[in-house]
Amino acid sequence: MSESMEYSLGAMLLYGMADFVYKRGAAAGAEPHHFLMVQTWFFTPCALLYGLASGTLVFNLAALWGAAAGVCAVVGYYNFAHSLRSGSVSTNATIFRLSFAVTVALAVLVLGEPLTAPKLAGLALVAVAVWLLLAAPGTGAGDPRHESRSSLVRVLVATVMVGILGFTYKVGLRGGSTPIALVVTQGFVAVTIATCFTAYVDRRIRPSRAAWSHAPVAAVLLVTAFTFLAKGLESGQASVVVPVAQMGFIVTAIMGFILLREPFTARKGAGLAVALAALACLAMG
Repeated sequence: MSESMEYSLGAMLLYGMADFVYKRGAAAGAEPHHFLMVQTWFFTPCALLYGLASGTLVFNLAALWGAAAGVCAVVGYYNFAHSLRSGSVSTNATIFRLSFAVTVALAVLVLGEPLTAPKLAGLALVAVAVWLLLAAPGTGAGDPRHESRSSLVRVLVATVMVGILGFTYKVGLRGGSTPIALVVTQGFVAVTIATCFTAYVDRRIRPSRAAWSHAPVAAVLLVTAFTFLAKGLESGQASVVVPVAQMGFIVTAIMGFILLREPFTARKGAGLAVALAALACLAMG
């Protein structure tokens, strides 16, 4: 197994666990902007400390692509957290992690990575998986149709933004940035935007207890996952490494079914199976 694949698999496990923590935070009543702000408070120092300890924290112009990643991370993860207030983690996390389709398309069209038959098959299967999952019944309270529609719109926005994030990582690495420099730059931008946004919305900075309880755990998981992803992209193709890393939705869905007792329907099962087949095709590509 190649080193890039090992990093991808590590990122996969950590992303899946982080998505589950997001759902637990939402269930505990953490406001999305509070959760994201506290997460960035821990994410950025952790990334900075690792960069300094490893001696690989070297900034250059290419590291500025991490700033674009920071914007994508804030918009993406805020909308993902918001979508979980009324959406099922087994469905929304699956759609969210299908963001690799956006990364694959950009890598092929912009970076010139080869478009092979397995990659084409994988992208086709992605469309089928999303259709199956979008057709699944909503689980929100109140008006089910309204809640389901709102939740799905937010998770789709999150999916596109995180897909672009993976692309910016690869561009930055091609330009000569070190992996941790991208992650640290992303963190500095994200913590600034998230904190300012919370101050604007609440007119104060006072995170809820639920945010303090769950966001630090998500931060540790995500800073490690993003670092693994960047390291995998150093030597691997974005159209292969990113899809494998996004298999984390399988971990999240299983945890949702077992620990949260979310309903498992035939349609959800089919959607998960097709999504897994799509990822397998792209990993072979």
